[in-house]
Amino acid sequence: MCGIVGYVGREACADILVDALRKLEYRGYDSAGIAVFEDDKIKTVKAKGKIDEGLAVKLDEGDTLQATCGIGHTRWATHGEPSDVNSHPIGNGRVSIVHNGIIENYRELKSFLISKGYGFESETDTETVAKLLDYYYEGDPIEAIEKALGDIEGAYALGIVFREHKNKIFAVRKDSPLIVGKGEAASYIASDVTAILEHTRDYYFLERGEIAILSEKGIRFTDIHGLEIEKELQTATWDVTAAQKGGYEHFMLKEIHEQPEAVRNTVSPRVKDGLPNFEECGLTAEKIRNYRNIYIVGCGSAMHSGMVGKYLIEDLAQTPVIVDIASEFRYRNPLVTENDLVVIISQSGETADTLEALKLSRKKGADTLAVVNVVGSSIAREADMVIYTNAGPEISVCSTKAYAVQVAFMYLFAFAVAYAHGKIDEAECKRLTAGLLAIPEKIQLCLDDMSNYQYVASKLINADSLLYIGRGLDNALSMEGSLKLKEISYIHSEAYAAGELKHGTISLIDDGMPVIVAATQSKLFDKTISNVREVKSRGAKVVIICRESVNIDKDCADYKVGLPDAEDLFLPLLSVVTMQLIAYYTAVQRGCDVDKPRNLAKSVTVE
Repeated sequence: MCGIVGYVGREACADILVDALRKLEYRGYDSAGIAVFEDDKIKTVKAKGKIDEGLAVKLDEGDTLQATCGIGHTRWATHGEPSDVNSHPIGNGRVSIVHNGIIENYRELKSFLISKGYGFESETDTETVAKLLDYYYEGDPIEAIEKALGDIEGAYALGIVFREHKNKIFAVRKDSPLIVGKGEAASYIASDVTAILEHTRDYYFLERGEIAILSEKGIRFTDIHGLEIEKELQTATWDVTAAQKGGYEHFMLKEIHEQPEAVRNTVSPRVKDGLPNFEECGLTAEKIRNYRNIYIVGCGSAMHSGMVGKYLIEDLAQTPVIVDIASEFRYRNPLVTENDLVVIISQSGETADTLEALKLSRKKGADTLAVVNVVGSSIAREADMVIYTNAGPEISVCSTKAYAVQVAFMYLFAFAVAYAHGKIDEAECKRLTAGLLAIPEKIQLCLDDMSNYQYVASKLINADSLLYIGRGLDNALSMEGSLKLKEISYIHSEAYAAGELKHGTISLIDDGMPVIVAATQSKLFDKTISNVREVKSRGAKVVIICRESVNIDKDCADYKVGLPDAEDLFLPLLSVVTMQLIAYYTAVQRGCDVDKPRNLAKSVTVE
């Protein structure tokens, strides 16, 4: 969701802040603003809408800002509609802040502050924090922050400037992410290292309750009581070129094409002597054998990857797996015990519901395994064990390569569980692992001809609604295909188990309605085809995704998307690429903003 940036240095900072905010646009936002020190005042410029249509226009119309210290923000509305007034930064003449997260007790704080004579202009929860800081401020910023945070309930990352402490930024966080960047002659704060990679790859993780003080002299850290602390400097493993489009029209298309390398980077380091190996995180075969149940928890695409994992693990290892949506997991009193393993999946490692599910699982005594892409993220730091998927930055809001690497991990994990329980022998485990290692080359084959996907997309662009159907692994896969299409093309779509059509959903089929069918599993192929004929006879326009070598009658499907030959087990890793590309080209042909779909955010850090 919202993005925070901040800069202290020798250069004029307005352009630096705005450029950094542009690099956080993928997180989703509806307004943007900056606050900088100008003479002895804090000057704020902010506007509703996209940066280049609002904030940048206002800055161009005004005087050139020469300030060398400031904070900036992209807001995704939670409290109060998108507007100039509700935009961040928020504050008064003495203090100004940018804030990510939710202040849960803002109503109580607002009532208290009104009783002390404060007035409110915005509808935001953030304004209560700004005025609370002003209320407590008596010359010592750390003391004011300490007292204010003692009253606040909820999640937050805050960038704060005080008028009387010119060219200083104070930063603090709880649950919402925030990093502190260290340059040669400048310091930064940001929600994501992507925002500052052009300037530095060196940064610190700001832990819960720590305060960072950035000034022209450098960076120092204190605890909430003002006692100085030392922190370890981190270095990003990828550079700014990895966060650029590299000649592709959209980040989404670039990231789809990065999937062969991403899957290879996820799988190869976890194979030793031809077998799955998770020694890096301490997940041993003995541990796996001792778990009673395996839970997999995630949101959106991460949850869908867990569904694929469930099919694989239960089929190969005969071990029960419970897959939960993270936002539901916490509130259904899950029967997790100290004998269970809870696998927590999140691209960003900051997803609020998923993080809370992790905390609940640990509280119940279960072992937790985080599968995340962002090194040092909150979920990674909270979990007992961590697997980093090594996919590199994913900028497009619509997840593609992050999903692919999560699924690739699920395959390797399923092989490890089956082998640990003796359901497959060493030779079979090695054979399956070798098959997974060969998948990146086959994914590349799916990427070599775009014309197929463009043609299919051209038949979908005028649809009001469509269905994805499949059986077994194809059913799990179809959930992700449907999500991809709806989130970037805005066409209503649903994934439905093919065998359930006659239990109600087939009533939706009418003349010309598109139905996308995944039919990659040989043992279920004939049954799936019988479902295809059911929808075709009712007027559906059918697109079938199956092996290229399979012959499909013209009276059965209107178009076939062929897949390279591979073992049934691995075909979902190929067919998802076709679904991603169909969704991509449908959205492009409909004129949609592919990388920044409406109402969506890359990292959902509120419940």
